[in-house]
Amino acid sequence: MPEARLHRVSSQRFQSAFRKIAVALCATAFLLPAAQAAKHSDAASAKKTASSTAAKQKPAVTAKSAPAKAARTDKSDRTVRAGKNVVATARTRHGKTVVAVQRRSVVRLADAAPARLSYGQLAGLHSQDELDLKSSVALVIDQDTREVLFSKNDHAVLPIASLTKLMTGLLVSEARLPMDEPIMITEEDIDTEKFSRSRLRVGTTLSRGELLHLALMSSENRAAHALGRTYPGGLATFVSMMNAKARSLGMKDTRYVEPTGLSSSNQSSAQDLALLVNAASADATVRELSTSPEYQVEVGNRMMQFSTTNRLVKNPDWDIGVQKTGYISEAGQCLVMQTKIAGRKLIMVFLDSAGKLSRIGDAERVRRWVEATQLMSTPAARHQALTVGAAG
Repeated sequence: MPEARLHRVSSQRFQSAFRKIAVALCATAFLLPAAQAAKHSDAASAKKTASSTAAKQKPAVTAKSAPAKAARTDKSDRTVRAGKNVVATARTRHGKTVVAVQRRSVVRLADAAPARLSYGQLAGLHSQDELDLKSSVALVIDQDTREVLFSKNDHAVLPIASLTKLMTGLLVSEARLPMDEPIMITEEDIDTEKFSRSRLRVGTTLSRGELLHLALMSSENRAAHALGRTYPGGLATFVSMMNAKARSLGMKDTRYVEPTGLSSSNQSSAQDLALLVNAASADATVRELSTSPEYQVEVGNRMMQFSTTNRLVKNPDWDIGVQKTGYISEAGQCLVMQTKIAGRKLIMVFLDSAGKLSRIGDAERVRRWVEATQLMSTPAARHQALTVGAAG
């Protein structure tokens, strides 16, 4: 019995201890998360307090240092090209990276360098006139009466570019050389002045007549150089003959140094060029070849098509007897023509025009002006004007 009572008492004590342990475990299970949360909260508060204190102790950021901070932020932007016209930009913000892909259209500039001024521009010849021409030099003459209808800086001596080929063609035609004689394009005919391109490769063989056609119609530089190189006596003799012909025509302001016009040292005035156009219009070969709209030549086993450099030749509204165009940067856009307008044979000279099509535009302006002037000069027009004046 005593032993039994002792055992019962011990069991009761153990049950009481177990209850306390169970209560402690439950309390720990509920209270531990709260304690951890409180600990994190206290740590965050401490960090915030520390940051606030550091901010108070840190010197104020000056305006000068602000861009540097912005620059550091911008460094997170990275640009990567993913192909010819595709650009990917990676931006990092708040720990996240965002990639934006753009497809860009590419615009290529032919020449980023500033355009070279022509001799006329450097001389200040680009001035306004009553016809609003874009050429710095212009001259319009009645071929039969030699009456000057319009002039602008007509005595100015400027580079004439490929207008030079008109003299080249005239000399070759007047020399009565065999037009069927084959001539080969050689290394000597390559342009070392302006390094211009040519469709006539070294080794190409054409007849003298074909080269003359291409030089006058398409302003082919290698063709013109080959014509001068193969002239009896060689290139030096040919250039000498060019200058002698100029003197015989009364071209006192003209000088030639080579047969193509690529050199800016080939120079003349509008007055002199009018004399050259007048002489060239009397040569049937030069007239025919310079006003040819298109021409084909056989090179090897293929045909090559060439076209005129003067679009007015293909215009049915124009009656052109002889013409030549020219361009180098020093000379600007140039054009000479003998044409018939309102029943009159006119010689037109335009030098140093400011744009690619402006020489054509100037020719059109002169034509409209001549037609309007001629219309008002007829007896019927004068009679109508007098009648209207009397009635008013």
